[in-house]
Amino acid sequence: MKELMLGNKAIARGLFEAGVCFVSSYPGTPSTEITEEAVKYNEIYCEWAPNEKVAMESAFGASLAGRRSFCAQKHVGLNVSADPLYTMSYTGINAGLVIVVADDAGMHSSQNEQDSRHHAIAAKVPMLEPSDSSEALEFTKLAYELSEKFDTPVLIKMCTRVAHSQSIVETSEREEFQKNYVKDISKYVMMPGNAKKRHPIVEARTKALIEYAEKAPINRVELNSDEIGIITASTSYQYVKEIFGNEASILKLGMTNPLPIDLIKNFASKVKKLFVVEELDPIIENHVKSLGLKVWGSNILPRIDEFSQNQIAEAFGKKVSEGISLDENIPVRPPVMCAGCPHRGLFYTLNKNKCTVLGDIGCYTLGAVPPLSAIEMTLCMGASIGAAHGFNKILGKLSENKTVAVIGDSTFMHSGMTGLANVAYNQSNSTVIILDNSITGMTGHQQNPTTGFNIKGDPAGKINLEALVKSMGINRVRVIDPYNLKECNEVIKEELSADEPSVIISRRPCALLKYVKHNPPLKVDSEKCIGCKSCMKIGCPAISMKNGKATVDSTQCVGCGVCSQLCPKKAFESTGEN
Repeated sequence: MKELMLGNKAIARGLFEAGVCFVSSYPGTPSTEITEEAVKYNEIYCEWAPNEKVAMESAFGASLAGRRSFCAQKHVGLNVSADPLYTMSYTGINAGLVIVVADDAGMHSSQNEQDSRHHAIAAKVPMLEPSDSSEALEFTKLAYELSEKFDTPVLIKMCTRVAHSQSIVETSEREEFQKNYVKDISKYVMMPGNAKKRHPIVEARTKALIEYAEKAPINRVELNSDEIGIITASTSYQYVKEIFGNEASILKLGMTNPLPIDLIKNFASKVKKLFVVEELDPIIENHVKSLGLKVWGSNILPRIDEFSQNQIAEAFGKKVSEGISLDENIPVRPPVMCAGCPHRGLFYTLNKNKCTVLGDIGCYTLGAVPPLSAIEMTLCMGASIGAAHGFNKILGKLSENKTVAVIGDSTFMHSGMTGLANVAYNQSNSTVIILDNSITGMTGHQQNPTTGFNIKGDPAGKINLEALVKSMGINRVRVIDPYNLKECNEVIKEELSADEPSVIISRRPCALLKYVKHNPPLKVDSEKCIGCKSCMKIGCPAISMKNGKATVDSTQCVGCGVCSQLCPKKAFESTGEN
């Protein structure tokens, strides 16, 4: 049966057809939809884990038990799970274990654009790269065959364009698979004596995988011309095909680690000029150069951002199309927090009090954007608390009464707890604000350990943040409503003035959650409004100025009332109707 599918949905379909029984992931764009699609198959147990490391370790446990397993994460998530990955390369697997890492060249929703092929090379595990949805499905099934044949976890590298674009796939039936668990201490217990014996096995496996790569059907040659030969992979292959058609010969690599040797040499011998087209780092190019071949790549194409057809065409002196010219420049539309976002009032208060705010990864990172301009640092998941601890340890009284760390509820569970443990253990006078919006908001409303629901929306274990924080040694724990600016202001001042660590839980559900009941939208009494723009200081997209007066877009307003608390003339009033 043929069907139009997103790349991520095709991966999930591949999991189903391959007989996968266990999926554990942490949501991260552009990988999130894989797990959200996989959970629709009753044959597959799916869960959201607290972080990527736990997800990969859980998938390993399921593999050890004899069932095919899977986990997915974005590129920075693989940094978190690198610890188990690198040692799983030594232990090998029992039933097949496949890991998707979704890279984000262009940083559509990421803090960097690292190239995950480095992890595959360093961990010495095979990596496959599909270039469309059909390959996403087929490569997923192939990955399980390779995992079991070569006794290794297998990485599948997706990218934003393949994950979130649609193409035709052909589906087939599910094939069940299971193995028995057999105790094997020398294989699975990686203490030094055993690990030393496993390392040569890894090196031998790499040689065997190179031999496989030489003849693997997913590494294919398309001979069209003896003038130009292009080695490429993933979405870059699609761009090259669109630009060149049959005017150039192509070596399309579906397996990008380990890379073949003889296949590349043979391909190079058939063309006069050899090119590599690959996004981000010159990994294929450097491999080709190590074979003593002359090749063009990073000298004509950039090593930053994602490619486009026009960019590649320009590098080769070709044209794709004239495109559409516009008489006017289209204004940029930077991202902003939604109307009614519970974080807005809190960031307004922090900015008003001139606090130094060390931020974290989540939709609340937009608190750095004008007019709120509150957040001054964002590094990686969970880093805000550790950074605040170090900041305060160095500056002491100069920073303690005006510095806060902000972190979301899901991010706190992901990797913020250890930072708070450090604060409690090493006793920095740090104030931490947990932004509890009752969901994982940034990636599309996934559940987490604090919500009380699992991936299917069924009741699940729920972690009580107040009890957890107190059990970690924090005595001062306060809960505030971020819609109440007076309460926010008072509590923040009190906790910053305290001479011990404290945690403030800013609790209000995300305004976009379907079960949240909103107040009627507000309107502005133009007779009362003096055009002072005090309401504009919160940057709510539902409020704008028209003819010198504030006005409210009733289609966006959720009646949170934060703006009305700023108006000196009480010009905001309820419309009385939803």
